[in-house]
Amino acid sequence: MPEQPYEPERAIAGTGMGGAMDLAASEATTLEGGPSAASGGRAPGGPAGKPRSLWSDAWRDLLRNPVFLLSALVIVFLVLISLWPSAIASGSPLTCDLAKAQDGPGPGAPFGYDGQGCNVYTRTVYGARTSVTVGLCATLGVALFGSVLGGLAGYFGGVWDAVLSRITDIVFAIPVVLGGLVLLSVVTSTTVWPVIGFMVLLGWPQISRIARGSVITAKQHDYVQAARALGASDTRILLRHIAPNAVAPVIVVATIALGTYIALEATLSYLGVGLKPPSVSWGIDISAASPYIRNAPHALLWPSGALAVTVLAFIMLGDAVRDALDPKLR
Repeated sequence: MPEQPYEPERAIAGTGMGGAMDLAASEATTLEGGPSAASGGRAPGGPAGKPRSLWSDAWRDLLRNPVFLLSALVIVFLVLISLWPSAIASGSPLTCDLAKAQDGPGPGAPFGYDGQGCNVYTRTVYGARTSVTVGLCATLGVALFGSVLGGLAGYFGGVWDAVLSRITDIVFAIPVVLGGLVLLSVVTSTTVWPVIGFMVLLGWPQISRIARGSVITAKQHDYVQAARALGASDTRILLRHIAPNAVAPVIVVATIALGTYIALEATLSYLGVGLKPPSVSWGIDISAASPYIRNAPHALLWPSGALAVTVLAFIMLGDAVRDALDPKLR
C-alpha cells in the first residue's frame, strides 16, 4: 500500500480505542496547548490561569453558607455594642433604684428591673463587652501560646516533644471548673485579666496538640524537603512554608473554642470566683437573679438568653469555618 503524503493542514489524533480521528491543524494545536489554551488562556481554577488557593475557596464557600452569614451578623452586632454600648442603652449599668426592685418592663426599661432595682436591659447590653473581651482575648492567647509550643515540638521533636507531651497530659488532667474554683478564689481583682490568664493557662494544651499534628504532617511534604535542601533556615521553613499550611486546623478549633470560653467565664462568675461586682457580666446577673426566679423571671431570662445566643453564634461560626477549610467535605 503506497505511503500517504503528509499534509500539514491535517493531523491524525488517536482516539485511545484503536482508531483515529481527523483534526484540523488549528484544533490539533489547541489540544497540544493543554486545557488553558482550549479555554482561551484560563485555567479551570481561576482567571488568567491562576488557580484559587484554599483560603479563596473557603471564603467563597463561607459567603454562600447561610449559617456563616447569620452567625457573622450576630457577632458583628455584639462587637459593635461592646465598643459603643451607649449607642443603644442609656444610663449607667451601676445605677440602681431599690424602689423599682423586681419591677417588670416599663418606659426606659424594656427588660424590667432586677432584685437590686438595676435596669436589666442596660446591664445586658453592657455585659456583652465583658463576654466578648474575655472570649476574644482568651482565644487569642490560647491560640498563640499553644500554636508556638505545639509547632516547635512537632518540628524539632526529640526531647522537646517528649517533655511538652507530658506537660500537656498533666494540664489536661486538671478539671477546668475545679481549677478555676481553686486558682481564682484567691484573686481579689475585679478586672477580666485574671480570668483570661486562667483560661490561657488551662486552655493551651488542646491547641498545642492540634498544631503539633499539623506541623508533623506539613514538614513531611516535598516543598519543605526542597527548601531544606536549598539551605533554608529552620525559622524560614517554619514561618514561610509550614505555618501557612498548618494554621487552618488551629483556626477552626480556636473559633469553636471562643464560644466555650464565653460560657466558661459566665460559669465562673456565677460561682463567684470569676468576675466580681462592680464588674458587669452576664454570669454575675444570672447568679444575682437566681433567687428571684419566681418573682422576677425576666431578670434571669434576658442575660441567660443573651449568653446562649452569643455562645451559639460563635459555635455556628466555627462549624461553618470548619466545613469550608476541610477538603474532605468538598
